[in-house]
Amino acid sequence: MAHEKETVKEELYGDPVREKLLEFAEAGWASIPEEERAEWFSRFKFWGVFHQREGQESYFMLRLTTCGGVLEPGQLRVIGEVAREYADGPVENPEFGDTWVDFTTRQSVQLHWIKLEDIPDIWERLESVGLSTRSAGGDTMRNISGCPLAGKAEEYVETRDLLDKIQAGIRDDDALCNMPRKFNISVTGCKQGCAQDAINDIGLEPAHTFLGGEEARGFNVRVGGGLGSREPREARPLDLFVRPEQAYETVRAFVELYHEAGDRENRSKNRARFFVDERGTDEIRERLVDRLSFDPAPAGTDFRGEYTYNAGRPSGRGAHDHVGVHDQADGRNYVGLSVAVGRLPADEVIELADLADAYGSGEVRLTRRQNPVIVDVPDDRLSNLLTEPLLQKHPPEPTPFERGAMACTGTEFCGLALTETKARTARMLRWLRANTDLPPDVDRIKIHYSGCTADCGQAMTADIGLQGMRARKDGEMVEALDVGVGGGLGEEPAFIEWVHQRVPADEVPGLIANLVEAFAALRSDGQTFREWVDATGHAALIDLAEPAETDYEDPWLTDAKQSWYPFDDGESPAPTAADGTPLEGQGDD
Repeated sequence: MAHEKETVKEELYGDPVREKLLEFAEAGWASIPEEERAEWFSRFKFWGVFHQREGQESYFMLRLTTCGGVLEPGQLRVIGEVAREYADGPVENPEFGDTWVDFTTRQSVQLHWIKLEDIPDIWERLESVGLSTRSAGGDTMRNISGCPLAGKAEEYVETRDLLDKIQAGIRDDDALCNMPRKFNISVTGCKQGCAQDAINDIGLEPAHTFLGGEEARGFNVRVGGGLGSREPREARPLDLFVRPEQAYETVRAFVELYHEAGDRENRSKNRARFFVDERGTDEIRERLVDRLSFDPAPAGTDFRGEYTYNAGRPSGRGAHDHVGVHDQADGRNYVGLSVAVGRLPADEVIELADLADAYGSGEVRLTRRQNPVIVDVPDDRLSNLLTEPLLQKHPPEPTPFERGAMACTGTEFCGLALTETKARTARMLRWLRANTDLPPDVDRIKIHYSGCTADCGQAMTADIGLQGMRARKDGEMVEALDVGVGGGLGEEPAFIEWVHQRVPADEVPGLIANLVEAFAALRSDGQTFREWVDATGHAALIDLAEPAETDYEDPWLTDAKQSWYPFDDGESPAPTAADGTPLEGQGDD
């Protein structure tokens, strides 16, 4: 029997949801029947409209879609202006204030505290510059991830046109919008591996082989990768090589196969990684090839041995994260800023757009590490750009902890999360910077923080991965973290191994400091953190990563998701009318 959500989607899903959402927006929050809200909120996600957590009734998160992280000239400025005007919550965040933008791990953008009644105006503003929120959430194809410098930096296989074709022909096809679960596509054309093909439902990786006696460039195909629910999977090879002109058809064939044959009954086991588990790569390959109009060649030689993106390699091996100043293929430069945990105030978003216009082409790219990149900067403008105040605050040469930090949304807005994430990470980063010394040749320690096991913060692929939990300390329920080490992608993707679980949040910075100091003292010359973890052994790491109370203070330790907003002890004003005033008699859901 199909899951109940399938019935909801069969009744209405995809593009038609937009008109109903506009009707509700015109009539206001109270027009959504209380007994039907769960169903409507599930449908709204397809259009990037996510209802926020309990206690924040009538407030929404809005997620935009991009293709490979490209923001064309003028688009970032409009995003900043929309955030400044509409993303204004009833309570300020103590670290980030009010009206800001979140950059995501899938090269997208999220806005919070959006009122339902404002969505039509926001859509009009965004769509006037070619931006959309369609297919940004729910059981559909999410952002297509690719090298953020596709078409700008050196690629072994050019992918910009392919990414756009997949966007227009597959993601925009309403006939394919209702997937069994969310579905992630990545296309890597460079040799860094920055589209993270290993953790996507289908990933194309650059490869070469000999066809007809001549060397051919193209892609190997991997399927069934993903994180979450403490059941991560590395995408598995299908022993297929496809030329660039065959890649679109191949991706569409796998999307259609999962769309038709994927499990629509058990939502805890119906992501594409479980689909591949159940069918096996031999069957998947056979069924996929049956759908193709060409005979694919066996897999060619890939470049995984050269991957550097989150691969635990020394910095001298190549770019790891697109932060810093780098050469473009055309002789100009791109400059990647480090925005810790991916949150940028609206005024700074507009300032960033101004800098992209003044020093580059106006185009901005977003990376999978929650950072923006200014592109097309000529040599003669580079030095002046690097002196701009915004680049002093979000520098291209950040400290090792800031450079490696990522964090999901957390309990600030997410109903699944068990702990606050972004403000806590910002606070921990300051403490670690002030209290922990690293060897001069270590320029990054990747700390990823997810508020729950869904792992939107990609903790499973970090040097040090944190996932939100709860625990008791001194007889009181507190926010706590499970801590693991040794994750990363690259030639041999690995997921973290847990060293301590349910560590009270105020003892985690001390744990990280103990672990990092042991790394600094015991490592071999030039050894990276991931290499050191692999060489040290799990039992020893458990002893070295000792939780510790320090002078670090955690203001949100005892919230444990009890308040309506982690940074406010008062009563929730929600639900509210369009002007932000409480709606009398509505009450919390």
